[in-house]
Amino acid sequence: MGAVPPKAMTAEELRLAEVRTENKPWRRWGPYLSERAWGTVREDYSASGAAWEYFPHDHARSRAYRWSEDGIAGISDEHQHICFALALWNERDPILKERLYGLTPAEANHGEDVKELYYYLDSTPTHSYMRMLYKYPQGEFPYSDLIQENGRRDKSQPEYELLDTGIFNENRYFDVFVEYAKGDAEDMLVRIEVANRGPDPAEIHLLPTVWFRNTWSWSDTDTKPVLRSEEPGLIDLDDPVLGRRRLYCDGTPEMIFTENESNNLRLWNSPNKSPYVKDAFHERVVHGNVDAVNPARTGTKAAAWHALRLEPGESHSIRLRLTIHDFGKVEPHAIGPEFDKTFIRRRDEADEFYATVIPQSLSADAANVMRQGLAGMLWSKQYYHYVVQRWLDGDPTQPPPPAVREEGRNTLWKQLYAADVLSMPDKWEYPWFASWDLAFHCISLALVDSQFAKDQLILLLREWYMHPSGQLPAYEWAFGDSNPPVHAWSALRVFRIEKKRTGVGDYEFLERVFHKLLLNFTWWVNRKDMEDRHLFQGGFLGLDNVGIFDRSAPLPGGGHLDQADGTAWMGFFCLNLMAMALEIALVKPAYEDVASKFLEHFTYIGRAMTTIGGDQEMWDEVDGFFYDVLCTPDGKHRELRIRSMVGIIPLFAVETLDPEALETLKGFRERLEWFIENRPDLTAYLASMEEPGRGQRRLLSIVDKEKLAAVLRWVLDESEFLSDYGVRSVSKVHRAHPYVLGLEGHEYSVDYEPAESQTSLFGGNSNWRGPIWFPVNYLLIESLQKFDYYLGKSFTVEFPTGSGVMMRLEDVAAELSRRLNRIFLRDAEGRRPVHGDEERYRNDPHWRDLILFHEYFHGDTGRGLGASHQTGWTGLVSKMLQQSGE
Repeated sequence: MGAVPPKAMTAEELRLAEVRTENKPWRRWGPYLSERAWGTVREDYSASGAAWEYFPHDHARSRAYRWSEDGIAGISDEHQHICFALALWNERDPILKERLYGLTPAEANHGEDVKELYYYLDSTPTHSYMRMLYKYPQGEFPYSDLIQENGRRDKSQPEYELLDTGIFNENRYFDVFVEYAKGDAEDMLVRIEVANRGPDPAEIHLLPTVWFRNTWSWSDTDTKPVLRSEEPGLIDLDDPVLGRRRLYCDGTPEMIFTENESNNLRLWNSPNKSPYVKDAFHERVVHGNVDAVNPARTGTKAAAWHALRLEPGESHSIRLRLTIHDFGKVEPHAIGPEFDKTFIRRRDEADEFYATVIPQSLSADAANVMRQGLAGMLWSKQYYHYVVQRWLDGDPTQPPPPAVREEGRNTLWKQLYAADVLSMPDKWEYPWFASWDLAFHCISLALVDSQFAKDQLILLLREWYMHPSGQLPAYEWAFGDSNPPVHAWSALRVFRIEKKRTGVGDYEFLERVFHKLLLNFTWWVNRKDMEDRHLFQGGFLGLDNVGIFDRSAPLPGGGHLDQADGTAWMGFFCLNLMAMALEIALVKPAYEDVASKFLEHFTYIGRAMTTIGGDQEMWDEVDGFFYDVLCTPDGKHRELRIRSMVGIIPLFAVETLDPEALETLKGFRERLEWFIENRPDLTAYLASMEEPGRGQRRLLSIVDKEKLAAVLRWVLDESEFLSDYGVRSVSKVHRAHPYVLGLEGHEYSVDYEPAESQTSLFGGNSNWRGPIWFPVNYLLIESLQKFDYYLGKSFTVEFPTGSGVMMRLEDVAAELSRRLNRIFLRDAEGRRPVHGDEERYRNDPHWRDLILFHEYFHGDTGRGLGASHQTGWTGLVSKMLQQSGE
């Protein structure tokens, strides 16, 4: 038989290859516009650090941003010189809708929250095709109602959402679909379709808007770009960096122009630099002020104004083209038959690409969930700009920041210089990167664009992000907080996902990441092990309100916490660095030595977690669970017997060693055997590294079979952690039996809260006291799979606990995946748990296939909670659907 020919690449795969091998700029344009730039740390120049109050939503339409821009369904170039987005008005709203609206932490009963309905429907990795939907009410947007009703509610009540206001009753809304297709890397085709879903005729104004990010107001050297229109339906863009572009608009819209400059008169009662300011389109469209816009049709912000009246069920489309090419006339050259053919071709290519990603065995519903999950991942890229030194010092053309800034937020991170496209957790609620969130994002992104995932992981390790001490930046509210050390795990997983798909491993990437992570590992060891006992105090570690104290603040009465999760994360970090070193050692044998180093370090951590000097510490032999330990200044240690995710995370520190790899890596194998034979003091309390398991594998784990079974007894108990929709972050038993600690004359407690948080211990919208979170569930599933690689069918546990049904661990992992996937999948009655009991999502054809990927999920019902578009780590559902294929 002849050689099997290589599989033909899809058009999108060819574009990705051109990016990689020819540096063709297919990614130059994308959905890099934020959905909220107001209320961010970057825009805060106050003395108090009250970012939300310093730059509120009411200022956003009138005040030029310093660091980035925002908009609805928007795009920009990768350095955000040019921005494009959609503005709308329904002839009833008090303001032109140029950006998504939401409540601040002070206005909402559970922290900041976007109060809009929008859905990411599709995107290819190069953004050659993108589609999203915005649902715009026909009645006056209920800004006041949302503020007043949420203000009346306390933390024990649910959030008051946009659907609760009744604004969508009788289907009185518009569906606004925004699509993009690339003619080539520098040619963006835009199609906006609006449909009247209501029972009566309705008016809507569409203003596709193009503008330059304001760079000139902060510098005395930047050249100001210019927009102008000398022909109907055509806007010329002249940017000193990107050069000349043209925006072609079909139809006969009114072309309006202004400057992207603050309205000083409205904001601060001081003179304006120009009569034409940022909120001019609001004044012109909503208030009819013809003098607000520049009659010379020039400026730095422009819109093509379409005023439409749609009959019930009627839809209308407008087309635009933002391009480097000069097509001459708008029609038929720039926007004509070939325009529509390009859209059809790009849609077909997107389908062709996803046919290679989404298993054919998935149901149509599951395939839709997976594709929208990946679309959300790709739409959530954002240009992130924050130069801390410049932010602290202020700009030469502006008043200096208050002196207290030098003693406040992020002052120790002056090396951080961010001006990159980054994967965001949520472009409205979290429009800033978070290092541990990003690590999870990269797993899902690797399914469609492993190069972008690798670039993201490397970026945060570069010297303009990583602190000179070796710490990774956490997030912009406090770069110095500690996120769980999951970067090594993510890099190794991305490497293996790509290697499995292509057959080729990118060892250069793995080695680059490994060397930088050595610095990060050293930072953890030197900074977070207070007593040099291999027990770690990482702080909040992303678990927010899970404990009885704010773990990032000084403890009442002094002392410190030895954290079961912090210590386990370090064991996890050790094993992943060891596994990376062993992987690299297959091509560079010298790495066997450093792999042995991390093996040894892991044993110290594992021993410390299970016993210290004969006194039980984090491991409670009676309960069969891990707990944090409170270490007080008088030398006493006290277990904090809270059954929470803190005690499950030690299961994540597990790795198996294949016999084939050990045979190849003889130096490491000899060190392993020596260690087992000569250091029983370190290995006696760990899983057996000596006894070969399934397929002659070796096991490295903090827990042995007995401890694993003991912890899983709690995890798989439906009256404790196990929900129909995954594993809860706090045991349900604490609902009736809260954990209470008396200390220094005060009582501190933790109970089970399945939904929104009732405490502001760490943050107003943070809640790890009960709901289901995808990142830790995903790591638990992966850990159970690893244990099964070693233990095989000889090791079974009850699932659920008390049922009498025994299952091997790979089947337990599969069932946990199914329960998580079930959150998004339609049941026999058409209901998706993520959407609760909202009838529209069950039966309405314009709603039933739309999916929201929330931050976390109700521990008992699976209803979506927190940030509604945190596709970031919740996008892991796409990876689980791909793995399950069912």
